[in-house]
Amino acid sequence: MALKIPQEYLDSLKGLKPRIYLGGKRVNLLDDPTTLTAVRANARVYELAQDPRHREVMTATSHLTGEVINRNLHVARSVYDLEKRAEMALLTSQELGTCNYRCVGADTLTGLASITWEMDRDLGTGYHSRFNDFLRYLQDGDLACSGAVTDPKGDRGKRPGEQEDKDVNLRVVEKRDDGIVVRGAKVSQSGAIAAHETIVVPTSSFRPGEEEFAVAFAVPNGAPGLTYICQYTPFTAERESAQDIMELGNPLYGVRETAIMVFDNVFIPWERVFMCGETKYAGRLVSRFAKTHRMNCGGACKVGFADLIIGAAQLAVEYSGVPKAPHIVDKLVEMVYLSETCHACTIAAAVKGREEPAGSGIFLPDDLFGNVAKLNVAHGFWEIMKLAGDLAGGMVVTMPSERELSNPDASEYVQKYLKAAAPAKDRMRIAKFLQNWTAGLHGPGTWHGAGSPQAQRMMIYALTNLEEKKAMAKKLAGL
Repeated sequence: MALKIPQEYLDSLKGLKPRIYLGGKRVNLLDDPTTLTAVRANARVYELAQDPRHREVMTATSHLTGEVINRNLHVARSVYDLEKRAEMALLTSQELGTCNYRCVGADTLTGLASITWEMDRDLGTGYHSRFNDFLRYLQDGDLACSGAVTDPKGDRGKRPGEQEDKDVNLRVVEKRDDGIVVRGAKVSQSGAIAAHETIVVPTSSFRPGEEEFAVAFAVPNGAPGLTYICQYTPFTAERESAQDIMELGNPLYGVRETAIMVFDNVFIPWERVFMCGETKYAGRLVSRFAKTHRMNCGGACKVGFADLIIGAAQLAVEYSGVPKAPHIVDKLVEMVYLSETCHACTIAAAVKGREEPAGSGIFLPDDLFGNVAKLNVAHGFWEIMKLAGDLAGGMVVTMPSERELSNPDASEYVQKYLKAAAPAKDRMRIAKFLQNWTAGLHGPGTWHGAGSPQAQRMMIYALTNLEEKKAMAKKLAGL
């Protein structure tokens, strides 16, 4: 099948009936102003794949069919593929100013390709051919695929099997001849409400005796027993009450929308199951997904966001009339330096990538550089937002509503007193855009997305060859 155009994607959603709750009520995916932002974001990704200017970044050639496919459905087969995957994360963030809701799904596909190949080699399972059949199905239909990773976990001081309610870690509760039944939840999930399919993978490693939790599978949107309970934030309330969405910080695509995915005895046919009880390989799957996602989420996705923040900050100082003041230029340089340092780490992770496992034909990024990219961006992004808030000034959080410009009793005053080197409306619009970032949800999202910084610190320590570094020092010190 040819690449879908945006309208074909939108038409395909009309047949879905997901059970979505937001703000205490059930909502329709295509009618609610908040869920529509995720739909629009996905449609824009389909549009980018159609654009000749972005074809090399947004599309690839399937190793299964030889057809041109969306890169979100491609398994990395070379260092070049890793580079282009990172460039896609950068581009989509620049274009959307919010999540590419297919990002986690794309990275779970590469992780699953690698681990199922290894399980087939070591255990004689048929997971890899089963996975390839499913991947071909996604590619043939040019389907939007999201990913779900994080379990609620419950009491963090207890193992999964020790929990008072074992469902706080998604698990297999029944094995049947035709498939499995799963129960539990995935939290902080981005984009499943607007995807055709979601790939579900474990959130951590497991030990022998914890086989019920070591499960990976694909589930279609709206499967029986599946419920989506969406986040509700001040931005949700603002969008619900907006008279004109153009008055919002990111009018079309909004903030990243997440949901709790509840699996209440959901049936999964065997052809959609890619791990079931292989505890030894669960941790490896998590690691391979994480190294790929940290490369993309770290110095690519968030660098795209930083580009938008830097651009908006520059506009804010130009509108204020002081773009060349030395202290302002210095802060803008600091923002660029932080952003491009993260970007450089991602490029390094991609070009230092390697085939894993050897002989599989599947490439994963360098683990150390990927973790460094994500750790850098976790800290750097907060600093960039701080500097942007400093440059834009208090107006980012104190300005009146843009609606006052059409209020006959207030418009004259607002236009008079908020005018500077640019009209009041321009200053208010860019301040609202920056409010979306500097006073919004993106800081904690960047901090915890793809794992909290503590996870990266642990990985960096584990990956660092301290014995080799000690030997270098001892050699030159004459020890």
